[in-house]
Amino acid sequence: MDEIKGITKKIKKFRDERDWLKFHNHKDMALSLVLEAAEVLEHFQWKSSEEVLNHGKIYKEEISEELADVAMYLFELADNLEIDLPVAIERKLAKNAQKYPTEKARGKHTKYNRL
Repeated sequence: MDEIKGITKKIKKFRDERDWLKFHNHKDMALSLVLEAAEVLEHFQWKSSEEVLNHGKIYKEEISEELADVAMYLFELADNLEIDLPVAIERKLAKNAQKYPTEKARGKHTKYNRL
C-alpha cells in the first residue's frame, strides 16, 4: 500500500509543476473521476459478453489509460481530502466481510440485506 502513497506523490508533483491545484477542488475532482469512469464504460457499452471479452483484448492499452485516469483522480481526491486510502480500503473490506459472510454470499450477487 506504500505504492499508493508513492504514486500519489508523483501525481501531486505533476499537478504542482503545472500550477493546477487551484482547479482541483473536491467537486471538480469527483466530477472528473466519474467522467473518466464513464470513458471506461464506453468501451463495453452495447456489446455482448463475447464482444466485451474480445474488445478488452484488442483495446487493452486504451482501457488501461482510462483506468489510470480514474486511479489518478481517485488517489489525488483522497489525498486532497486527507483520506488515507489504504486504511479506508482495509476498513471497507472488513465492513464488507461482515455484510457478506462467505458462507452466505459465496457465488451469489444478492445484496447483503437479502442474503
